[in-house]
Amino acid sequence: MAKPQRALISVSDKTGVVEFAQGLSEHGIEILSTGGTAKALKDAGLSVKDVSEHTGFPEMMSGRLKTLHPKIHGGLLWRRDNESDLADIKAHDIESIDIVAVNLYPFEQTVSKANVTFDEAIENIDIGGPTMIRAASKNFKDVTVIVDPVDYAKVLDEINNNNGEITYDTRFKLARKVFAHTARYDTLISSYLSRQGESDIFPETLTQSYSKIADVRYGENPHQKAAVYRDSLSQGLAIVNAKILQGKEMSYNNYLDSSAALDLIKEYTDPTAVIVKHNNPCGVATADDLNVAYKRAFQIDPVSAFGGVISLNRKVDEATAGEILNLFCEIIIAPGYDDAALKVLSQKPNIRVLELDITADVVGVDIRKIQGGLLAQERDTGRIEDWKSLKVVTKRQPTDDELAAMSFAWKICKHMKSNAIIYTSKDQTLGIGCGQTSRVDSAKLAAMKAATNGISLKGSVVASDAFFPARDGIDTVAEAGATAIVQPGGSIKDKDTIAACDEHGIAMVFSGMRHFRH
Repeated sequence: MAKPQRALISVSDKTGVVEFAQGLSEHGIEILSTGGTAKALKDAGLSVKDVSEHTGFPEMMSGRLKTLHPKIHGGLLWRRDNESDLADIKAHDIESIDIVAVNLYPFEQTVSKANVTFDEAIENIDIGGPTMIRAASKNFKDVTVIVDPVDYAKVLDEINNNNGEITYDTRFKLARKVFAHTARYDTLISSYLSRQGESDIFPETLTQSYSKIADVRYGENPHQKAAVYRDSLSQGLAIVNAKILQGKEMSYNNYLDSSAALDLIKEYTDPTAVIVKHNNPCGVATADDLNVAYKRAFQIDPVSAFGGVISLNRKVDEATAGEILNLFCEIIIAPGYDDAALKVLSQKPNIRVLELDITADVVGVDIRKIQGGLLAQERDTGRIEDWKSLKVVTKRQPTDDELAAMSFAWKICKHMKSNAIIYTSKDQTLGIGCGQTSRVDSAKLAAMKAATNGISLKGSVVASDAFFPARDGIDTVAEAGATAIVQPGGSIKDKDTIAACDEHGIAMVFSGMRHFRH
């Protein structure tokens, strides 16, 4: 590549642009520019040639048409080693443009604003910018294109230290960055438009864009490389947007468990503590006081809680922080922390302390990769609002306390891996069994864990994420001490399970809603 003679600079994000243009000017590189960028550079004392002067064609349509001209795109696209291209530009008086610094209209920021109008969004769809940077990137062998202000310093450094030239390697890397940039930009526009009017959450073509937050130390296992990305449409309620107040960098498994803990804590409005291990809850409790809720969640299964992730739905005070400090945990997630609580937690600086708004569901679609493709589904936000309206299928009616316990248990069951069986009181988990290939095995596992921790299941309520396929599951939970069950119903052997409940004096409610989680 020969030394650059001319640069076109037109940016919405003006971070560092004056300094960049000054550096180019010091090497005798002519600056072309448009609109607000031209004004900013001129105000800084730089010599700037307006694009309209360069093309001999005025800006029009309120700025919609500025750079779409052969003198711009010919200057970008002509191949410097191609005799035919050289003849064309000479015949049409086209001058080379060797450097392009363009970042696009702020579409993402525009549509993220509250009450943005559709017309405002449309006007922030850039046309000339993507066309220029794609043209420049296609011709990266001869043209340098920059879309990120962070790259200004690298380009100037090479010009300063490489006899005015920019290396092939840098031009190629910047070109790759451009095509990722425009792909993301188009995805944002497509996603926005798909949400307008009668949109289809599962379009014929699914486009998504993710921006890397960071590399993580490794994946689920040390031999696997990994990174974490932010969904272009994710809002402040998502785990990737949490503010990390202290602690080591997050790992792959940390993000998985934190996401599960965050999803579950959002089910509750009373002061609640959730402890998650390996993507499953191992202790949940509600109380009038957060400290009490945490202690009760922990006491259910302290062995499993070791090294777990704790989510809380109230501001953490000094007392609760002190209790947590008695346990080795990986992560704490809460909507806020007292200064005194942060001081206490700082005694163990490796604990990751995350602050995040947890007041609402993350909306959108869940996606899971499979071989050769992916599966997409709506997030499971199904809830039961009126428990007294549900169908009681047994002779015995549940008591008010049992209904309250069903509500508490059902919210947790939804977040456990299938097959899921959970024993609870109205405000505390007692025994948890999940991820088994048999529902009876899950029921036995939950009872065994409760017994190991010295917890009685007498008078407990059981929630099952899917129907009991036979009466053996009912017999198992009855033997453990359960007096009420909530399950979806729908088995061909429902009559058998109802009869079994009646034999044991158990009250059973059909929710009519399944919560498989594979």
